[in-house]
Amino acid sequence: MSDLSEQSSQALREAIAGLHGTTRPGQQTMTDQVAASLDDQVHLLVQAGTGTGKREPRTQILKGRSNYVCLLRVRDQAGAEQDSLVGGVELVEAARDTALDATSVLGAEVLALREWADEQAASGGLADRDDAPSHSARAWAQVSVPVRECLGASACPYGAECFVEESRARARQADLVVTNHALLAINAMHGGTALPEHGPVIVDEAHELVNRVTGAASSELSAQQIERISKRAASWLDDELATELLETADTFADALGELSPGRVTEPDSLAVQAVGLVREVTRRAVSALAPASGQTAEPEQQQASAAMKEIFEIAERMGKLGDDDVIWLSASERFGRQLNIAPLSVAALMREKVLEDHPTILTSATLTIGGGFEMMANSVGLARADRIDLGDEVTSAGQWRAIDVGSPFDYPRQGILYVATGLGNPGRDGISPDALMELAELIWAADGRTLGLFASQRSADTAAEHLRSALSDMNVLCQGEANLSELVRTFISDERSVLLGTISLWQGIDVPGDTCRLVVIDKIPFPRPDDPLMQARQLAVTQAGGNGFMQVTASHAALLLAQGAGRLIRSSADKGVVAVLDPRLIKARYGSFLRASLPPFWTTTDSEVAVQALHRLGAG
Repeated sequence: MSDLSEQSSQALREAIAGLHGTTRPGQQTMTDQVAASLDDQVHLLVQAGTGTGKREPRTQILKGRSNYVCLLRVRDQAGAEQDSLVGGVELVEAARDTALDATSVLGAEVLALREWADEQAASGGLADRDDAPSHSARAWAQVSVPVRECLGASACPYGAECFVEESRARARQADLVVTNHALLAINAMHGGTALPEHGPVIVDEAHELVNRVTGAASSELSAQQIERISKRAASWLDDELATELLETADTFADALGELSPGRVTEPDSLAVQAVGLVREVTRRAVSALAPASGQTAEPEQQQASAAMKEIFEIAERMGKLGDDDVIWLSASERFGRQLNIAPLSVAALMREKVLEDHPTILTSATLTIGGGFEMMANSVGLARADRIDLGDEVTSAGQWRAIDVGSPFDYPRQGILYVATGLGNPGRDGISPDALMELAELIWAADGRTLGLFASQRSADTAAEHLRSALSDMNVLCQGEANLSELVRTFISDERSVLLGTISLWQGIDVPGDTCRLVVIDKIPFPRPDDPLMQARQLAVTQAGGNGFMQVTASHAALLLAQGAGRLIRSSADKGVVAVLDPRLIKARYGSFLRASLPPFWTTTDSEVAVQALHRLGAG
């Protein structure tokens, strides 16, 4: 045993003893393999099932810049005078209690945040958003600054007190820095400037990594953005150029209004022409916003210039229609019409900017898709040909190992997977009447205690309406009707309640115990058939000779199914049923692939078996 492995084993024993925990077989295996990979400087994928006990040591947490208050925004760009004899927190409570208009509540929230920021500066805090007084996203935007608009510590009058710089300084002194997937991606995209120098990288919840990196590498462009930034910059531009910028925003809006939502692929399309106009006008605006030689621009001008440069760079990237990017037009009530751009794949970015520089440990309860690690490994830049067996000598860079250390839970004895093969295949019109009847019967048998996971908000709303009529004595909670954390608290406290929701519940809820005996999944969570990014990724795989449906669409669904089904068994005492109201999980050719990604529950297609099992749980 190597020194590192021995130290790790000792640390594990001490951690278990200190927490009065229980030794679990997978923990030691995981510890040994992580230590071996760090010794060998080789990548490792570890599927550690729920309950394995992946440790979180105390260390320095590091977040993106916009998660900390900007003192320049608070002190020099505060806007109208807001001094008051009453504190900001009290004003927020008063504004909400008296149902004042949104503007008054926003002003009170901003004042509370500014007072809190000054307290943080005086006490040596970091003004981290997670520790802030209650506030809205709009209020936080007024006391923070996007990365692009930061002046930098050397140019900012408050650079010596900067919360972000202090967080970075503390991180440089830490043995272990904890950050999120997005900041890891930003660090990769911007030459390693977001994180301190470091060695190995350990990525927890690695099943989410591709989506998080994709999000960090994506951008959008709308007429509203162009107009907003143009108005910010107008004070430092001549009237002609300022007017031209606003006219460009109108032209861009008109162009998008003539297009149908979907992917943009043609170089001579109206969308590309509109982007070209934005690129040209914003390029001239960026030049005009630069200070004259020997002069220093005031902070507001520098920030306006940075925001304008960002618009220019997005338009330039979109105008190229690069093979490595996907561009599409979206339309929604909330955001209106906008062009979006995202990388076709993040594998090269991860391979060249993370994996080549650092041995990387990727761990999650759901890393195997269809029963194997290869699809997940490929999505983050690890090649199938570079996989080596556990214990094999490392002979070249880029090699990786993988291990499934299992779970301490006895899934076949603790849980049943029921697939409703008697129902018809789900359609595009939402959950069917037959499925609603099946749902109500299962929830009745479980006496509430149900988490319902739906592929769309419409289906969740329809189910909520049906259940409130069919099971009027139960408390039916539906995502969107209240704050999610409030809904979860009610679900936990009221054992006969039912919680229905969409994607954030598939992965983000942990409710061990008798609160949840039944998890119902209304349909296999395939991506929307009109999702341009997924369509492009599927086409790229097919054109390269692979099976685009299985490698992209089915893999996406398998991962979400595994996450959703994993909501049921959260401790060794939990028992219950996962019910999938989609017969394709059994009947379709790809069904076995999807089931191979799920925990090994005992499986049945007999509804009476599931109903009786739930009755017995209630009787026991």
